[in-house]
Order: sequence, then C-alpha cells, then structure tokens
Amino acid sequence: MGHQTLALLAQLDAACRACEDLARDTEELFLQHPDAEIITSFPGLAVLTGARILAEIGDDRTRFDTARDLNAYAGSAPVTRESGKSRRVSHRRIKNRRLAETGRHWAFAALTASPGAHAHYNHRRDTGDRYHAALHRLFNRMLGQLHHCLTSHQKFDEAIAFAPPLLPPLAAAA
Repeated sequence: MGHQTLALLAQLDAACRACEDLARDTEELFLQHPDAEIITSFPGLAVLTGARILAEIGDDRTRFDTARDLNAYAGSAPVTRESGKSRRVSHRRIKNRRLAETGRHWAFAALTASPGAHAHYNHRRDTGDRYHAALHRLFNRMLGQLHHCLTSHQKFDEAIAFAPPLLPPLAAAA
C-alpha cells in the first residue's frame, strides 16, 4: 500500500508540474499577442482567462461583424421565435460552451473588479433578474464592449463602458 501511494503521489506531482509549465507557457505566449494589452485591460480578465477568451474567439477581427454575432457565438444573446401572435424568447442551447463557461467566470470576477459592472448587475437584479440571468446579461454587455475595443484597437475605459444613459432633452415649455 505504501509503495502504491508513493507511486500515485509521484504521478500527481508530475501532473501538477505539467499544469504549472503549461500555465507559464500560455502566459508568456499570450502576453506576446498584440491584443493582450486590450484584453487584460478589462476588469475581471487576468492573463489566463484573457488567453482563454482569445483562444475561443480567435484573432481574426473579420470573423464577427458585429458584437451581436459574437454574443450569439458565445450563447449570451437570446433566441426569439415568433409565429403569428405568439412570441417566445429563450436562451441559446447551441453555443461555444467553453467561451460561455469562461464568460461566467469573467462576469463574476468583474463584479468585484469594476464598480460599473457591479452597478449593472445590481440594476439587473433590481429589475427582476435572478442571479444567473443578471450575470449572463453582464457577460453579454462585457463581451459587446470587448468586441468594440478589439475592433477599434483601444483599451477598456470604465467611464465610457458604464456611463449613465443619456436622457433625451426635455421640450422647452412655452
């Protein structure tokens, strides 16, 4: 039993070293990518999470014409089915599951890293969304902002991304 336990511990130690080497190499290669600085400027996206996001969406900026296309690929955009007088909105079942899972982690991390993201999440909760729905909508918004920043080659700016909505000017009273 003791020899078998030592052999299993040696295998576990080798697997842990391999994971650490892979993480280190991934970080090095990701930081050499031209979009790494833009991606890691987002709240909640560290180097490994940013590398995973980049790996899932790719670096071809013509792949997704609009943020809506990227949201549909990630599964964060709802599906609307209409027929006659009936209309049904549901979540997407066919999606990039790895991107959706990474997005859930990203949105959760952004809650503590960004006051704007936390305010957006709280607003969604106040309007009746449950925890996962509010987190899902936060990911949807952050993914749209990521698309914009990558296509325009600019870093994330909290003041622009979560600026209060502009109210239409009131008509002057006569």
